[in-house]
Amino acid sequence: MDALLESMGSQLLPAFWTTVKLTVYSGAGALLLGVVLTAMRVSPIAVLRGAATSYVTVVRNTPLTLVVLFCSFGLHQNLGLQVADRESATFLADTNFRLAVLGFIAYTACFVAESLRSGVNTVHVGQAEAARALGLSFGQVFGQVVFPQAWRAAVVPLGNTLIALTKNTTIASVIGVAEASLLMKSQIENHANLSFLIFGVFALGFLVLTLPMGLGLGRLAERWAVKR
Repeated sequence: MDALLESMGSQLLPAFWTTVKLTVYSGAGALLLGVVLTAMRVSPIAVLRGAATSYVTVVRNTPLTLVVLFCSFGLHQNLGLQVADRESATFLADTNFRLAVLGFIAYTACFVAESLRSGVNTVHVGQAEAARALGLSFGQVFGQVVFPQAWRAAVVPLGNTLIALTKNTTIASVIGVAEASLLMKSQIENHANLSFLIFGVFALGFLVLTLPMGLGLGRLAERWAVKR
């Protein structure tokens, strides 16, 4: 027990901090890409709708592990994509972290887009028609009339997506990112007789991250709820 506490104590907070950073960076990027995909999916231009629909359908139905591995082995090792300075002392760690974020963004944006599109469907079509009748362009209709209402209606599914993303960050361990699940695996290998205790510690850590997130977003959804 003492050996476990000694080996895990100094690494636990940095590991979960990496998990938090993965969630924040990936969540922000997925939100931006998700908004773009949503706009494309409701665009009057058929090519844009088709491209966005194809992307969401293919990537959403691909296992996240494969998406992250593709970013590492496909984009980085085979195609030579550079996301960190080769002269940096932390080149390998920075590269793995940023490739994991890229994979999470590409994957999670599909669910963000679907959540936002469900919000768009709650906006009465008459509002968009009235805005177009006033001479507003598609971009103005989407950005000023439809999206603000869709955003409010999509808070709950977006919150669920964020919580799922937090748990999905464990996939980053497959390319060597030193986040919480990688530390858990190493501790189980070194202290197999204390597996249940180790599982409990890391499960508690993820609960500490996700429960406040869910409660906060739930209250936000109630505050922003569209009254009908």
